Amino acid sequence: MYIHNKIKIKDLALEYKNNLILADFHIGYEELLNKQGILIPRTQFKNTVNRLKKILTKKYNKIIINGDLKHEFGTISKTEWKYTLKLLDLLFKFCNNLILIKGNHDTILGPIAQKRNLEILDSYKIDNILITHGHNIPNKLSKSIKTIIVAHEHPSISFKEKPSEKFKCFLKGKYKNKVLIVQPSFNLVIEGSDITKEIPLSPFLQHNLNNFEVYIVEDKIYNFGKLKKIK
Repeated sequence: MYIHNKIKIKDLALEYKNNLILADFHIGYEELLNKQGILIPRTQFKNTVNRLKKILTKKYNKIIINGDLKHEFGTISKTEWKYTLKLLDLLFKFCNNLILIKGNHDTILGPIAQKRNLEILDSYKIDNILITHGHNIPNKLSKSIKTIIVAHEHPSISFKEKPSEKFKCFLKGKYKNKVLIVQPSFNLVIEGSDITKEIPLSPFLQHNLNNFEVYIVEDKIYNFGKLKKIK
């Protein structure tokens, strides 16, 4: 399903021309939970690879990771070292170029990026589309930018009939005079932040969230219309 012009939703990713955009893997999240005494099986990487197999069906010109490849802020855990590199190596098999965009969790991503000779960028532009993580707003947004793609928010949604059940979703709305697309996280341990109940984190989403369109990701993509109608 196309969410805007030539930008297509492909499971938890976005596809534009021959480029693929992924976000918010948060590798190492399970290890942090274990350290906090929350004992869950460590299946995050296995499940991530299996989910990626649905998406990586061809070779792309570029694969862009839109922030938060790893989870821990102040260190690189053993799990992060092991599985971020494995993930990067897997993605390299399906693209000519791999682009890393810095997220708010990527304060110590440099050593991992250096292992694979990758540069960490604050944002990346393709045609008139700006891809940035979304935890802050760039100082200057060029007039040539017509569409902004962000992550960071980890949007999900619930319904009154089953308030405990959440579904990952894409959002499409406006930021000033530009189209804004918000992509869900590829962290498969949790569904994300419920946009029907929680205050948005991203500064891009502080106004008029009710007018955003909701695209739920399940066995296929479902366009549920505007958030205010769902509420």
